[in-house]
Parts: sequence; C-alpha cells; structure tokens
Amino acid sequence: MTCDEAQQLIQSRRAIVLTTGRNTYDRYVRQYGNECDWPEVPVASYVRTLDGQCRVHRCEEPVFDFPD
Repeated sequence: MTCDEAQQLIQSRRAIVLTTGRNTYDRYVRQYGNECDWPEVPVASYVRTLDGQCRVHRCEEPVFDFPD
C-alpha cells in the first residue's frame, strides 16, 4: 500500500497492526487519540510503503531527559 493509504487506514481504524518483517509485527496508531495505554504516548516512526518511507506513529513510553 502507499503511504497515503496506510495513513488513511490508521486514521479510519484508530490503530492497525502491520508486518515489519517476515515474522514480526507492530501496532501503529493515530497521532492524536487515546489508543496508547498509559504511560505510553504516540511517537513518530517510519514504515516502508510502495512509495518509500512513510511517517506513522506507534506507542512507546516517553523518555524524559532532565538536566543535571
């Protein structure tokens, strides 16, 4: 699928699971929504599509970098 198709599918379904390799999968979510379980937040990620790299979002725990 193209990047636009992948992004539209994520928006319409709120979250989808895509294959990321032969036997691996990952869950991708809308940037603004409540699809991630606390304390995770949507973080930008890239997947390969028919037309190149596509920016999507997946849930990850936030990383806080506090100054020393």
